[in-house]
Amino acid sequence: MPQIKDKIAVVTGANRGIGFETCRQLAEKGILVILTSRDEDKGLKACEKLDKEELPVRYHQLDVEHASSITAFKAFIEKKYGRCDILVNNAGIFPDKPAGDKEPSVFQTPIDTLRRAMETNVYGPLLLCQALIPLMKKNNYGRIVNMSSGMGQLSDMNGFYPGYRVSKTSLNAITRILTDELLQSNILVNSMCPGWVKTDMGGAGATREVEEGADTAIWLATLPDNGPRGKFFRDRKEIPW
Repeated sequence: MPQIKDKIAVVTGANRGIGFETCRQLAEKGILVILTSRDEDKGLKACEKLDKEELPVRYHQLDVEHASSITAFKAFIEKKYGRCDILVNNAGIFPDKPAGDKEPSVFQTPIDTLRRAMETNVYGPLLLCQALIPLMKKNNYGRIVNMSSGMGQLSDMNGFYPGYRVSKTSLNAITRILTDELLQSNILVNSMCPGWVKTDMGGAGATREVEEGADTAIWLATLPDNGPRGKFFRDRKEIPW
């Protein structure tokens, strides 16, 4: 197993918010972090901030909505580093738009809203897993963190915001499927809910700071070999699917 200083971590959607803070905290542990974002200018500026703190962070453009971008990213990682030890699938969208003062209902939601949510929140993470897990298998070591949400819990499913809800439930299903197919390996896949965090997505009314939102991601990304797999967490505690 690689020592912590030898590990390579990939964080998607990391130019701001929880993704950015996840990069910071992983890098503070001595892990070489590849900060990725769809917008190259924003990603480079984010990387520069961490570079000024003398943290081991590098930038590479990645748009999880496009398979060609993921294929190119895999080729870069394989050629440049030859390994990937940690993948934090943080990139995501909240596509449901309220109609005036009404919450977006499943009865009026365009199918395109669900399609966009699935492309970014489900298909992107799955394609990245398909691309990078083979590199993890080479060293029999991997930690994958899927950034989900309590809004995707079937055990507590409510109405409204169907695009986001359906996509996060589907991402949880991906976590379970991957876990079952990786039982014989030292690759641990888990989902997490960061809570309501003060980010561009969460809004100013959110109750949690980004440091709190990223904490469980850092924990899951650095689990020991006997750590949990195929579980759903909030604040480092298992929650129902």
